Amino acid sequence: MKWKGRRRSSNVRDARSSRVGGGRASGAGISTLINFVLRTFGFKGILILAAVGIVGWQLGLINPAMLTGGAPAQNTPYKPSAEEEARFQFVQVVLADTEDIWNSEFARAGRDYREPTLVIYRGQTATKCGTGDARMGPFYCPADETIYIDLGFYDDLAKQFDAPGDFAQAYVIAHEIGHHVQRLLGLTSKVAARRGQPDYNQMSVRLELQADYLAGVWARQNSQYLDSGDIDEAMRAANQIGDDAIQRRTRGKVVPHAFTHGTSEQRMRWFNRGFNNGSLTGGDTFAIPYEQL
Repeated sequence: MKWKGRRRSSNVRDARSSRVGGGRASGAGISTLINFVLRTFGFKGILILAAVGIVGWQLGLINPAMLTGGAPAQNTPYKPSAEEEARFQFVQVVLADTEDIWNSEFARAGRDYREPTLVIYRGQTATKCGTGDARMGPFYCPADETIYIDLGFYDDLAKQFDAPGDFAQAYVIAHEIGHHVQRLLGLTSKVAARRGQPDYNQMSVRLELQADYLAGVWARQNSQYLDSGDIDEAMRAANQIGDDAIQRRTRGKVVPHAFTHGTSEQRMRWFNRGFNNGSLTGGDTFAIPYEQL
């Protein structure tokens, strides 16, 4: 991806010197952990996680207050490597691209686009959704309309998920920005209202696949900056982080009823659909029978 020397967003906040104390996640981190366990191990995993939490509480190893409030932040000196600083600048450029494209798309639809903030942090960070944990990967918090990323995730993307390349990294950001677009369109709250209902996992899959579609729209409208092979990098990343691929790696079998993000094939297909369509319309995953997604 051609990114050096281009405009950087001013909406990126560097929180790498601010560390959340206590060493335990809350809020968004706990919610994301539960979703990860459910996605990977199914309902039995949730029961085990709950049992471990109760035992930890009784032994005094888990403070219940950590689950409802953020731990105090501690400022520690931090000097990034040259490679990490380049990644930071890369993220600023990618966010700037999403701002340009979604401002234009929303204006075309007669709407205003409210630009989100993107926070770069290490380890854990306080959010309005609770304490975010880097082990769960990049995430979007609708309560403060902010994307949170620990740049160390990109090492995991290349090594653990075998999805290297700068455009694979850009795809991750564009997907999270897609969740912000959904928030502005009122879709996020509709899905959140289904939490606890039998169809909640299916609604979650619809939301995630639409975010992949929106990432594809961004890629299409950003095509003048793409290098040969960039779309292949995004496709490889989408393939490696499908629910079926992750479940196959972590538990040796696929459990469709535990899906929350969609299969590898679905994620690649919806990204491609967005790339081919190139507009905000055309990606209504909520209007299609679930079996046809």
